[in-house]
Amino acid sequence: MSSASGDSDPRSGRGPGPLAGVRVVELAGIGPAPFAAMLLGDLGADIVRVDRPAASPVGIDPAHDLTNRNKRSVVVDLKSPDGPAVVLALAERADILVEGYRPGVAERLGVGPEACAAVNPALVYGRMTGWGQDGPLAPRAGHDIGYIALTGALGMIGAPDGPPAVPANLLGDYAGGSLYLAVGLLAALLDARLTGRGQVVDAAIVDGTTHLTAALRGMLAAGAWHDRRGSNLLDGGCPYYSVYETGDGGHMAVGALEGRFYAEFVRLLGLREEDLPDRHDPREWPRLRARFAERFKSAGRAEWTAVFEGTDACAAPVLSLEEAARHPHLAARGTLTEAHGVTQPGVAPRFSATPGALRLPPAQPGAHGGEVARDWKVPALAAPEAPGAVAGLAVSDVPGPVAGGGH
Repeated sequence: MSSASGDSDPRSGRGPGPLAGVRVVELAGIGPAPFAAMLLGDLGADIVRVDRPAASPVGIDPAHDLTNRNKRSVVVDLKSPDGPAVVLALAERADILVEGYRPGVAERLGVGPEACAAVNPALVYGRMTGWGQDGPLAPRAGHDIGYIALTGALGMIGAPDGPPAVPANLLGDYAGGSLYLAVGLLAALLDARLTGRGQVVDAAIVDGTTHLTAALRGMLAAGAWHDRRGSNLLDGGCPYYSVYETGDGGHMAVGALEGRFYAEFVRLLGLREEDLPDRHDPREWPRLRARFAERFKSAGRAEWTAVFEGTDACAAPVLSLEEAARHPHLAARGTLTEAHGVTQPGVAPRFSATPGALRLPPAQPGAHGGEVARDWKVPALAAPEAPGAVAGLAVSDVPGPVAGGGH
């Protein structure tokens, strides 16, 4: 693993990355909205996270919440009389604002799109939810697993004779949510730079996850995909695009789809292609799978890894998170890096002329009030200097977490 650090002044907001100079206000939440803001921060944007005067809803030490890296934090009590005005002062100076509340919450707090547009017509206002800003389920709570269930995505994942497999919260929250929000924010920012007019970006996890199924829905319409899991070319149904248990309880992933890669895979597996069932006939797939499974059981994962290493057989060991951090390819690229005392993903994607960097460790809530007051010229933030200090009137009625992303 390599080390990563920024050589810019973190107080200036002008660091490495193609988004250097872009100012982003993030209203604290959980899940996909913080991740999207982290992505913008990794690419150089100056992210000011507006935390609440309450414990983090994530439930882990803020020093280890990597979705808060490359950000600065101020604490604002939006339920105090002065709180909304502080956020609006930040919005007036920002290019982008990101929130992950349920529909209507930002408006009730006085920091919704109309209030922000009144002080900054060019502001891009990003809204991250699970169900979207409208529709029958819009006001309801939810989580990744429910969003991907309704889109049909969850039903495609897993063995045909068992329940769907839960892909952590990567598919909904982060792929269908965060990444679509980030793309939408950048597209709207480009338009705002050209026209001087901002707009609202409604990023719903159900929309993004459904969008991810475009290619498979095309295959379904063409009759090349069966609407049942574990029976298709790319969902584990195909024996040469699947996962096999090794003799020591490990697993190997196989993706030998093309003819020449399949031939290499079969040869290295110790079999002869002419002795195997026809790989192009799905009726023969169970017999072919059985032959492959038998061979993989004959040796451990490390042995099979060595067999396939450096070949075009398209077979790889299934690693844990800790094992992945030690893989030589990821180490050579610095895909995982040691920064600020934590092993974490490096910046992605990479840029030849304006590379991003891990400039700042995860922001401690309220740690940067004075800095942001100076850099963004918002005097109301000048008083809070220590973590936990609150801009606006510090009231005893501390607001609890506002459900974000439809949560």
